[in-house]
Amino acid sequence: MTQGSNPNEGPLAIDLSGVSKSYGRRVRALVGVDIHVRRGEIYGLLGPNGAGKSTLVKVMMTIVRPDSIQGTVLGRAVGDKGALATIGYLPEHHRFPPYLTGRQVVEFSGAMSLVPRRERKIRAGALLDRVGLGAWGRRPLSSYSKGMRQRAGLAAALVNEPQLVVLDEPTDGVDPVGRREFRDLIVALRDEGRTVMLNSHLLSEVETVCSRVAIMVQGRVVSQGTIDELTASSRRYEIVIEGTVPLWCGTSVAVQAMPPGSLLTAGISGAGTRLVFLGLDAAAAQPILDRLRTEGRTVVAVQTVRESLEDLFMRAVTDPTTGLIFKPGAAS
Repeated sequence: MTQGSNPNEGPLAIDLSGVSKSYGRRVRALVGVDIHVRRGEIYGLLGPNGAGKSTLVKVMMTIVRPDSIQGTVLGRAVGDKGALATIGYLPEHHRFPPYLTGRQVVEFSGAMSLVPRRERKIRAGALLDRVGLGAWGRRPLSSYSKGMRQRAGLAAALVNEPQLVVLDEPTDGVDPVGRREFRDLIVALRDEGRTVMLNSHLLSEVETVCSRVAIMVQGRVVSQGTIDELTASSRRYEIVIEGTVPLWCGTSVAVQAMPPGSLLTAGISGAGTRLVFLGLDAAAAQPILDRLRTEGRTVVAVQTVRESLEDLFMRAVTDPTTGLIFKPGAAS
């Protein structure tokens, strides 16, 4: 699979190249990773367990020291204290002392980010309200559900009013209603001008909110770009008509004489006869529709179809030669 999208199309919040990290001689967690995230976008980081996603985030946050790295975060060198102070980070397995209250967790995070005492107290209440924990702010984390702890962690990640928000599996343990609220909040953060980097296993969630995505497999980025860019080769035009398959659809010569695009399949479906053309757009489909109408055919439906993000993901993590799914922990 190929890289997609030109990183020079806008200012970058994250501009990293050649990121590598090995543990011992056998485990290569990151192998020459390039990541380019534009300011003000929601960027999805995908991959199976063990693909290196969390390691990449931890390298960016200076929790893990890489073997090699080039580039910047928020326009400054990786590890710059000024840049780190304007990043909000929600780790995948965050753990705060269970005796702390939700308010204390947020205020503690604010103190760690050097937010003045008065401001962090004001922000703590507002953020707990924003994530739906306003009534629970004075209760200890030991009384919280897993989803509520995720909400508290998100509030803590936002207390320093970050320019860049890095969320590692933010909806883990959150119920469907809560996941929708999280999505709405992530979109609101983008609308406020913040950049969001989202690491999630929920592909439908990523497809809904992310402007661009990167798919990692065995420590490498195998695809990066918008979902439309990454699924362009699978885009097809489906036309459903009444009656039988037209005779000209049965010969390759006739199809080749048509405008750009080739007939992929033709057959009877529940709604009628379905004609599927690969690589057509709306303009190129018009002569085909004209020909069908000239022949007196009734066109029942016309639609553009492409791979889903799930299809794209499964194609990326499947070995094309064996059909075997990538196994986490495999040394490369």
